[in-house]
Amino acid sequence: MGVRVMQFLGSSYTVTSTRGMFRIDVKDADSLGLTPSLAQQTPAAQEGEFSEKMVWDQLKTIFDPEIPVNIADLGLIYSCVTAPLDQGGQRIDIKMSMTAPGCGMGNVLKTDIENKLGTLPEVREVHVEIVFDPPWTPDRMSEAAKLQLGFDI
Repeated sequence: MGVRVMQFLGSSYTVTSTRGMFRIDVKDADSLGLTPSLAQQTPAAQEGEFSEKMVWDQLKTIFDPEIPVNIADLGLIYSCVTAPLDQGGQRIDIKMSMTAPGCGMGNVLKTDIENKLGTLPEVREVHVEIVFDPPWTPDRMSEAAKLQLGFDI
């Protein structure tokens, strides 16, 4: 059975086959017959003091598997709250939606967010909640995302 690579963005490949759509992590690119560069396999270390900007910058490295736009510009992030923990470090609480309630990629994106934000300096906890109220609409997209996808602004 063959697969077709639909996109490579962030740190994963989206592939399709007769069995559906799948995401392959860049570290497993050899299963596709590909050899990713070392830069693709090793995320840049986050340096400096923790900031909310650092969180949003990291969210912009996570891409919807079906749409070639990052989840921040796509408008999937409904809220991002950072708070210091009593024992030291930071907690990040994210509320996000999907482009459609039946989207099967919710847990994939949730895991991506938890893993990537967990690498930020001082971050000790990351909690991601998927919500559907209010429902996502294309109006939530940034102007850059709308331009990239060919929407009229």
